[in-house]
Amino acid sequence: MPPSDERKSSASAGPATTGGVQSLERAFDLLERMADAGGEVGLSELSAASGLPLPTIHRLMRTLVACGYVRQQPNRRYSLGPRLIRLGESASRLLGTWARPYLARLVEETGETANMALLDGDEVVYVAQVPSKHSMRMFTEVGRRVLPHSTGVGKALLAHTPDNEVRALLARTGMPAATDKTITTPEGFLAALKEVRRLGYAVDDNEQEIGVRCLAVTVPDSPTAAAISISGPAGRVTDTATERIVPVLQQVARELSKALAISGPAA
Repeated sequence: MPPSDERKSSASAGPATTGGVQSLERAFDLLERMADAGGEVGLSELSAASGLPLPTIHRLMRTLVACGYVRQQPNRRYSLGPRLIRLGESASRLLGTWARPYLARLVEETGETANMALLDGDEVVYVAQVPSKHSMRMFTEVGRRVLPHSTGVGKALLAHTPDNEVRALLARTGMPAATDKTITTPEGFLAALKEVRRLGYAVDDNEQEIGVRCLAVTVPDSPTAAAISISGPAGRVTDTATERIVPVLQQVARELSKALAISGPAA
C-alpha cells in the first residue's frame, strides 16, 4: 500500500486513542500531505486526500496556523510555515549525528572519507562526515552546500526524480562547471541519472574537484531524502576499487536505513 493510502486509511479510520492524541496524529498527517503536495494546498484538497471532514481539517489548520507551523496565504490556501524550518534544521543535525557511526564504518572498511548529504531545496547540503586517515583534504565539509549536478550524492538523490522535475531544478540553479569534467547540459545529466538507476550507485569522476572521485548511494526509506558517499583520490578510487567499495556502501546504507526507521509506539 502506498504511504499516502496508508495515511488515508489511518486518518479516516482513526487510531485506537482519542482526543488530543488523535488530533495530534491527524495534524502531523496533514503536514505530511502538504509537503507531498509541494507545500501549499487548499482545504478541499486536504479533505479529499485524507478522508477527514472539512470542519475537522479547518479546526486543525487553525491550530497549526496559531502555532506558526502553517500559514494562510492571501488566496486562502494554506502553506507550510516558517517555524518548521527550525525543527527541520535541528532534525538534520541529529540525522548527521546518528549517521556518524555508520560513516566511521565506511572509513574503516574503505579507507576513504565518508559523507552524508541531504537535498535541501535545490541544493545538496553535507550534514555529516568522517575523514579518512590519509592526509589529502577534500572539498566536502559539514554544512557545505553545492549544486546537485556536479556531485555523486546529488546524482544519487535525484536519480528517481521525474525528468521534468530535474529539468526544472537545473533551470533554476544553472549548471556551472566546477571542472572541465562537470556535466553542464540537462541531457547529459539526465543520461547520468539513467546510468545511476542502472548501476545502483552514482559516480562523481573529477566533476567537482580534479583528482577526486566519489561513489554515492541513497539511504533507502530515509525519513528525508539522504545519500552517503565515499570520496578519495582518483588514483585510489579506481574501477577495481569501485567493485569492492560499492557493496560496502550499499550494505551500510541499508543498515543506516534500519536505524533511522520509525519505531512503533512506546510501551
